[in-house]
Amino acid sequence: MYNLVLLAARPPEWTHEQFITWWRGDHAELTYRLPGLRAWRHTDIDTALEPRSEGWDGISVLGFDSPEDLKKALASPEWAAAVAQVGDMKGRRIAVMGHEAEMFAA
Repeated sequence: MYNLVLLAARPPEWTHEQFITWWRGDHAELTYRLPGLRAWRHTDIDTALEPRSEGWDGISVLGFDSPEDLKKALASPEWAAAVAQVGDMKGRRIAVMGHEAEMFAA
């Protein structure tokens, strides 16, 4: 699996709950349509382990079969629509991509 991992913080004028509801609702409707999307996990961050980790609201891990499939998704009209929906929202994000390795499964 090749993943796009997004760590995001809400706009300053939104509550955490508003942001998660939007992310898992209106924004999710666009995300589900991404071509080649094989899996999507979302974590609602409710507690930071330590002070340097504070200030984030959620993590999305979007899984694709290959880097090429992710590149196609990022070039798609569906991705453009998701980006347009975010618009000039003044939240923060970190976006990284890479190969997944399962390290443990119970």
